[in-house]
Amino acid sequence: MASKQDIPALLPTKQGYADLSVDAATRLHTMVDHVEEVVGVEHLIKALHTGSSHGGDDVVRCYVGFEPSGKAHIGWKVLALQLRRMLDANANVMVFLADWHAWVNDKFNGDMEAIQTTGVYMQETFRSLLNHPPEGEGPGQLQFKWASELMESGSYWARVLRCSKGATLAMVRKTFTIMGRDEASSDHDLSKFYYPAMQAADIFEMDIDVALGGMDQRKAHMFMRDVASKYGWNKATCLHTPIISSLKTSGARMESFDHKMSKSDPNGALLLHDTPDKIRKKMKKAYISPDDPESPVYELAEHILLPEFGAIHVTPNPKFGEPSTWTSLESFRAAVMDGTLHPLDAKFGVADGLAKGLEQLAAHFEDHPETLERVSELMNG
Repeated sequence: MASKQDIPALLPTKQGYADLSVDAATRLHTMVDHVEEVVGVEHLIKALHTGSSHGGDDVVRCYVGFEPSGKAHIGWKVLALQLRRMLDANANVMVFLADWHAWVNDKFNGDMEAIQTTGVYMQETFRSLLNHPPEGEGPGQLQFKWASELMESGSYWARVLRCSKGATLAMVRKTFTIMGRDEASSDHDLSKFYYPAMQAADIFEMDIDVALGGMDQRKAHMFMRDVASKYGWNKATCLHTPIISSLKTSGARMESFDHKMSKSDPNGALLLHDTPDKIRKKMKKAYISPDDPESPVYELAEHILLPEFGAIHVTPNPKFGEPSTWTSLESFRAAVMDGTLHPLDAKFGVADGLAKGLEQLAAHFEDHPETLERVSELMNG
């Protein structure tokens, strides 16, 4: 596996990399250079070199799964930017609408109609975030698939049982963090012990080449790869994106991802539908200190603003300074830490950039408010 810092340097040492054409190598770097971690890149290299994917053709299939569970927060932008890179690299991108997984995980108290309404909202959201790419099953196209479609197949459930075979209860408990649960939370509910096997079976049944998710999905992907080793099944390459911390988080990041942004904490999360003023108001309270190189403000700059726009524009009150532009995280952080840039101005610069990146999504739901209004009703009801 490779961490973010090592990915570009490590790729040339991987078997098969030297055989890639310039075009294939460019596609590979577009896919992997900006993620936090890559596991099993060898399959992706081979697929790009030979034109042979897990589906038996030349289409590289990338998948990301979401439980339809409510409105999206700004962390979805990190995944959307990576999905855009996958499309640009001519992969087929599937957003998997995990309705039955959400039911298992008690979202909307198991109301499947509410879950599926939220899934439709997710479709609209990703179409907008990805700038309405062509849709279909071909290269460079976006597709949506419901878990309920997959579950109609008997072979799927046979695969789930095979994925469960040999997995001890202790092993499965350790993966419960993928559902946002602790290890002791579900001993009263057998269905939750099938969740990791279902997630693994999804990837195998759909011939996925690249499984994408946040770092919090790593345990599920490692479970999938362990199962593949056991049965000699095809292993998907796994790409893991960074986790955005709660705005209130300070200090060192925890491996448990307890620090991550969550829509269940409205004061610590930026929602994709927050107005520019609301984003500024929330960001005003975000943790940042001239004495600390760690801050959710820096994370938002590094993982969203700089990849999307290439710069952070800061426009302070004219009484307190001149406008400035920062094109690297290092220079931006250094300016805050040495006093060149006031922390509040830095926060507002990031807030305004995030709001700019959400303008298209806001325009979509202003013109087509029905689904968002329905989800709002479900969350408030």
